[in-house]
This record gives sequence, C-alpha cells and structure tokens, in this order.
Amino acid sequence: MTAPALTTAEPAPGTDRQVAGKTKKTRLFLLGVLCTAGWLASVLIGHNVDCGPELHRVGLAVHILALVLSFGTILAVDWLGLLWLLGKVHMHESGKLEAAAKPLIWGGLVLLLASGALIDPDLANPVTAIKLGCVLVLMLNGLSIAPAMHQLMALPAETRFGGLGRRLRARLMIALTISQACWWTAVLIGLINSTLRRWSGT
Repeated sequence: MTAPALTTAEPAPGTDRQVAGKTKKTRLFLLGVLCTAGWLASVLIGHNVDCGPELHRVGLAVHILALVLSFGTILAVDWLGLLWLLGKVHMHESGKLEAAAKPLIWGGLVLLLASGALIDPDLANPVTAIKLGCVLVLMLNGLSIAPAMHQLMALPAETRFGGLGRRLRARLMIALTISQACWWTAVLIGLINSTLRRWSGT
C-alpha cells in the first residue's frame, strides 16, 4: 500500500493578479508621496531661501529649458494620441512613444522643481500659486494614468477608441484634459510672470 501523494494547495485563480495589483497601487502611492514631497521642498526652498541674482538667472534658464523639454514632449505624445483617436495610427504606436518619452517628461519635471527652487516664486501672488498647483496636479495625473495605459497596451493594436470600455474611455479623456489644461495654464502663467518681472526690473 503506497502512501498518499502529498499535495500543495494551489493559489486561487486571480490571486497572483490581485497581489500584483496591490503592489502596483502601493508603488504608485509611494511615487505620489515622493512627487508631493519634492514639490513641497521646491516651493519651501524657493520661498524661504535667497539664492541671489546669479543663481536666479541660472535657475530661470534651466527652468525654461526644462519647460521646453517636458512640455514639447507632452505635446508630441498627445498629438499621436489624437491621431489614434481619429483612426490615423495604431494604438500601440502612441503607447510606444509614450513609453519612450517618459524619461524626458519626468526628467523635465524634476528639472522644473529643482530650478523652481532658485527663482524665488511669489507665493503671495494667487496666479503663481495656481501655477505651482498645476505642476503638482500634472505629476499626480501622470502617475494615476499608468494603470489605464497598461490596460490599453494589453489590447490588440487594431483597437479603436470607440471599441474601448466606457470607463476606460472616460479615464483617458479626463487624464488628457487635465494634462493639457494644467500644462497650458502653467506655461502661460510662467510667461506672464517672467514678462512682468522684466518690465518691473526685478
């Protein structure tokens, strides 16, 4: 008589997927905390530390370059996304560009925060506060859209926007609207503030 074979409990279906989902959510949460902490540090340093005119000029130059880098890349990614919405390109082409452009976008945002600490933001000015708020919203929006992009890239390349689920379509459109609204608001406020400073000689 042979001994009964030892059996190991098989994980319930979907368990691995649930664990992976929780891990991703935790990682996104921690990245969100890191982004918020970096933004807050930049604002506080810029408001409380006088870096002097030389560092201010350097910071302003880097700030403009970082803005061109990140905003220009975002425009290219969103343009290709618009072409996908219109059925001009395959979905994965937009996703591949977004993945390739991610280091440029986030690198530009990091430079924006670092240089922003050197240009003495006027927190008493509500318009400047709106610009700073837009930068924070941009970073958090970029993190929050990651799960939806993973869902999108898992679909066949021939998938059209109209073929997506209603919830996914809404999530993508909300993220795109927030991205464009915050970028254009931050850019325009930055240009206005810079022009006013030149006119006032400060």
